[in-house]
Amino acid sequence: MIAWPCAAAGQNARMDPDQALPLLGGLTPAQFMRRHWQKKPLLVRQALPGVEPPLARAALFALAAGDAVESRLVVRHGRGARAWTLRHGPLPRRALPPLRQPGWTLLVQGLDLHLQAAHELLQRFAFVPAARLDDLMLSWASDGGGVGPHLDSYDVFLIQVQGRRRWRIGRCRDAELVAGVPLKILRRFEPEQEWVVEPGDLLYLPPRWAHDGTAVGECMTASVGFRAPTPGELVRELLGRIAESVETADGERPYADPHQPASATPAEVPPALQAWAAAAVARALRDPLVLPRALGEVLSEPKPHVWFDTGAAGTAGAGVELDRRTRMLYDMQHVFINGESYRATGRDARLLRRLADRRRLDARAVGTASAAVRAALAEWAEAGWLHAAGKATG
Repeated sequence: MIAWPCAAAGQNARMDPDQALPLLGGLTPAQFMRRHWQKKPLLVRQALPGVEPPLARAALFALAAGDAVESRLVVRHGRGARAWTLRHGPLPRRALPPLRQPGWTLLVQGLDLHLQAAHELLQRFAFVPAARLDDLMLSWASDGGGVGPHLDSYDVFLIQVQGRRRWRIGRCRDAELVAGVPLKILRRFEPEQEWVVEPGDLLYLPPRWAHDGTAVGECMTASVGFRAPTPGELVRELLGRIAESVETADGERPYADPHQPASATPAEVPPALQAWAAAAVARALRDPLVLPRALGEVLSEPKPHVWFDTGAAGTAGAGVELDRRTRMLYDMQHVFINGESYRATGRDARLLRRLADRRRLDARAVGTASAAVRAALAEWAEAGWLHAAGKATG
């Protein structure tokens, strides 16, 4: 049975940064972002009172057996530092240890892509820009299960949804890892604080805070993670997008050198070719919208294994809501959806930004849209990116 508490700021409402939230221990989102985000941890007891697992243990195991789901199995054999094994999915039930065997953990990534209840839980954290929000992971652990002391390069909210888990955390003073282990386990971990959390408790950790979670009996923990690309990763993706736009729109002739003299040093790169390359890059970036457009397309691109149910029914006369797998963002000149960009201004822009923020529009709002926006909504419905309100896929 799915029984996440209803979100205080659900898909219909705008998140108020100045409204205190039990989720944040009575802090407003503005206070949390100012005091804790990327600065210091926060433990909130009963942030989600009455919370239950989003799906039963057997259903989680069945999900991990699918090809479309990213899953991992971590098993610890004994007490030694090198007693860990890691296996990536698909993970059929026969690949999992017996339930009574201690010290193993099943992790299922991107649960929000497969389960509406998990997607709705993720929307509770909409006070963080959607461009940074990544996914919701759910882990099941037998008694003593965990993944060892480690640190993440991104922020994380850890929500206990079943059973109990002991968390030990501390600032990372030495990032050296244990050699020869398939997991990134810290060689030296010095915890500064320790708690046993229960269902409904939430622990926020900024990037690079060392932490070690160990199941106290059987337990489930949900993890809200965030995107934190490195400069190299982002530049590679941006340059790829920019190159595609140049190839499509530029149409310029290839490099030519009719005045190239005979060379006595054939391995030397011609200075004229270097200058031509520099000019080509400068022309590609001359339009001030090229980089923002590429960034929005990259940030809204779904993960490689995401697919949509195409050929959805029309949305004429109805409200619309985004499919849970859809990523929709905007800036002051564009609207981005699932890796594509659109120019929008005036009332159309305001309407589409509202759809991106709230993830749905009622029938009255859709009725005020221009013919161009209604055509785009119909196209996105056909692609499975959105649905008539109340008819989202299961």
